[in-house]
Amino acid sequence: MFVRAMLSIVLLLVSVASIAGPKIQHWTLGNGARVYFVPAKELPMLQIRVTFDAGSSRDPAGRAGLARLTGAMLNEGAGDLSANDIALRLESLGAELGAGVDRDMAAINLRSLSDSELLDPALDLFVKILAAPSFPAASLERHRAQALVALQKEAQSPGAVAEKTFYRELYGDHLYAHNPLGAEGSIKDITRDDLLQFHRRYFVGANAWIVIVGDASKRQARKIAERIVGKLPAGEPAAPLPAVNPLYAKKSKQIDFPATQTHIIMGQPGLRRGDPDYFPLYVGNYILGGGGLISRLSVEVREKKGYSYSVYSYFYPLRQAGPMIAGLQTKNTQRDDALKLVNKVISDFVAQGPTQAELEAAKKHITGSFPLRLDSNGKIAENLAVIGFYGLPLTYLDEFIPNVEAVTVEQIRKAFRQRVHPDNMLTVTVGGGR
Repeated sequence: MFVRAMLSIVLLLVSVASIAGPKIQHWTLGNGARVYFVPAKELPMLQIRVTFDAGSSRDPAGRAGLARLTGAMLNEGAGDLSANDIALRLESLGAELGAGVDRDMAAINLRSLSDSELLDPALDLFVKILAAPSFPAASLERHRAQALVALQKEAQSPGAVAEKTFYRELYGDHLYAHNPLGAEGSIKDITRDDLLQFHRRYFVGANAWIVIVGDASKRQARKIAERIVGKLPAGEPAAPLPAVNPLYAKKSKQIDFPATQTHIIMGQPGLRRGDPDYFPLYVGNYILGGGGLISRLSVEVREKKGYSYSVYSYFYPLRQAGPMIAGLQTKNTQRDDALKLVNKVISDFVAQGPTQAELEAAKKHITGSFPLRLDSNGKIAENLAVIGFYGLPLTYLDEFIPNVEAVTVEQIRKAFRQRVHPDNMLTVTVGGGR
């Protein structure tokens, strides 16, 4: 109880120093694992995040969903420990373990108090989970059943149907096309041996990035990094992903669905991480559709016409070109009018760009809210994981606000004209008859 109470208390505190811009220290281990460390002595805790290039884009042919199942089952058993053993030990230590998989990466997180009596056994447990997961057969069947239920629920959700269809139609035969959750046939075919082979191939030093944030010296962080991933086999880095083909013509896909509302997703391949146009596109999109109720899309589609309660746009950069997306829900009877208006707003923005007043307001909000992205060790760790995984400069967080402030109206106009093509958009609509 005392450990849990202490953890609850420290989580409520904010590290003022971290908001000022964390100083990132970086080194590489002998097996190729890359380490990123930020000391934060204000709180007696440590946040550790290990990332592998093992997202759903690494799923083998006919095994869609394998990456996600592998990540989900890491804490189901390790060495001679069962899932229950792992859960009880984490509880007794006041530590928290989490994992997630997206199209590019698999990430495993450990949060623990920094007291060595609690941290050391938590690290021992973390090492076992990373290096020697047992993937018990009974747990695989349970996770398989859960995945199949999740797929059934997705099939009943027009929003999920629209998103899955969008990625499939946009990316075609590219590895980004399939749903990270998998498909019914592939989920049923995955075996325990598939999990072991996937883990053996991708959970290796040359394919790993480790982030350590919190109450530790650099000397301690070096020992922790070596302890956690230093003994993993070096292996080989994942192969480069193929480039994404652009859209050269307008494309649409309509799916009938028994609902009074139509879900609309439209877009095209956008940009990859580290793209030189990132900041003009990021700031410009805040004005177009990323700024909530004050964005142009919201003002024109929601406020003036009442076509939708929520309308948005965003760029989702990945290793290769992630999508630029705009989306909304609207009444079936208003679908065509809403689509026409969204297309017009996007086309006008690409042609004309923002006003100076819009740009200044966007900069003020983006820079003003930026400290909230670094107000906890967990958020710092997430940012460092992105910096490391995508090879962004170590000064990325220090330079974020200056890069936003430097964006001009003309840079936004140029970037949108070159990168966003309203006449070559994919539009997916999922809804009932009008």
